[in-house]
Amino acid sequence: QLQLVESGGGLVQPGGSLKLSCAASGFTLDFYARGWFRQAPGKEREGIACVSYNGRTVNYADSVKGRFTISRDSAKNTMYLRMNSLKPEDTAVYYCAAVRAPYQDICTGVIDSRRFNSWGQGTQVTVSS
Repeated sequence: QLQLVESGGGLVQPGGSLKLSCAASGFTLDFYARGWFRQAPGKEREGIACVSYNGRTVNYADSVKGRFTISRDSAKNTMYLRMNSLKPEDTAVYYCAAVRAPYQDICTGVIDSRRFNSWGQGTQVTVSS
């Protein structure tokens, strides 16, 4: 059974940092494109980071570019989202996602949630003083 389990959310002050983790089980992340999404109350789910199966394409939404970094630890079969310089508007439920997409570049342009078929349960990030 394919499963993604997230951790690392919480309450942080503006300007602070958090690192979200997303552990995969039942499959390896090899040949999988990987993404992070977020959804704030009353808003649509937003794609914020995406990396292609081979790591050659990395794409960020303008809202997080320069502050967030997507990465992966192959040995731990885990993906991460490092978030720096957090702002109150970053408050949302954050989701990791993956899709088996070898030899495909699905991370260009808008990061579209419809391209992904495996999802984590979500973790709350609240940025507030």
